[in-house]
Amino acid sequence: MRQESGQDPASLTRHLRIRQDRGHTVLEFRGEIDIAAATEMTPYLDRVTARDSSLVVIDLRHIEFFDCSGLRLLYRARSRVLERDGRLTLVCTHPLTLRVLRVTGLSRLLPPLATLDAALDQPEATSGTL
Repeated sequence: MRQESGQDPASLTRHLRIRQDRGHTVLEFRGEIDIAAATEMTPYLDRVTARDSSLVVIDLRHIEFFDCSGLRLLYRARSRVLERDGRLTLVCTHPLTLRVLRVTGLSRLLPPLATLDAALDQPEATSGTL
């Protein structure tokens, strides 16, 4: 996998690509996000979400499968970012994943946007509250 310039090679896994874009840290989930992938991704997600006032975008456009382990990752990331006065935005276009987000109520906490540009240009926090 090709690295972005200045990218820490340790931050890349088969299921996660991390890069900087317009002041945001973009976590691009890839492939099948199941319990094995979530276990592999958690330390990287925790490192990114440990920063104060971080702007984080989780991009789900490149996933093929997403189960409850993926939902836990999203909820964990959201909680950690909000605890540190940051902002988390979600990008998702996959119809089945969007349905899971709606059915579980997570779409109210993390309203999904259709494009990465829309997420990177968000003027206000999109990490909703109930």
